Amino acid sequence: MAEKANDIRPGQVLEHNNKLYLVASIMHTQPGKGGAYMQVEMKDIKTGTKHYERFRSDANIKRAILDEEEYTYLFSSSNTLTLMNPKNYEQIVINEDLLGDKKVYLQSDMNIKIVMYEGNIISAHVPNYVTLVVEETEETIKGQTVSASYKPATLENGLRVLVPPFIKAKDKVVIHTPDDSYYERAK
Repeated sequence: MAEKANDIRPGQVLEHNNKLYLVASIMHTQPGKGGAYMQVEMKDIKTGTKHYERFRSDANIKRAILDEEEYTYLFSSSNTLTLMNPKNYEQIVINEDLLGDKKVYLQSDMNIKIVMYEGNIISAHVPNYVTLVVEETEETIKGQTVSASYKPATLENGLRVLVPPFIKAKDKVVIHTPDDSYYERAK
């Protein structure tokens, strides 16, 4: 979809130089001499490298239209994940590297968001919040709860996070997956 550079917004995906870029930030500049331009900070979707580009304000830019679908995680084998579309029960196999370091959160029957461009899978995402069991954590020392100190805990998937002092072993906690942090005690 072609549009003017003035219409670029953070979060959009652009197709530029035969690559897909996620727009991180924009700055509209109108110098005293010459035409106005947009300074755009972008991130290459495949490699993750930052790229800076200047576009004339009236330049035509191609915005990429991405398709997102929810799939259910079934199982892993070697370096692949088998997922199923819950609408038509069609199964697909993807490389586990699409999840990056978030593959530690995989659980049976978890919904995985698949992002596609022109029929090709470009990324996969686990949910933003995942419930896990605390395997091991330090005991709370009496009086320690007065301050807002956190203590280390090891979760069932091997991940180490900081949790509040009232969390004990075998408690279920909700983890915010984008930054691998404690969110709340599971209800």
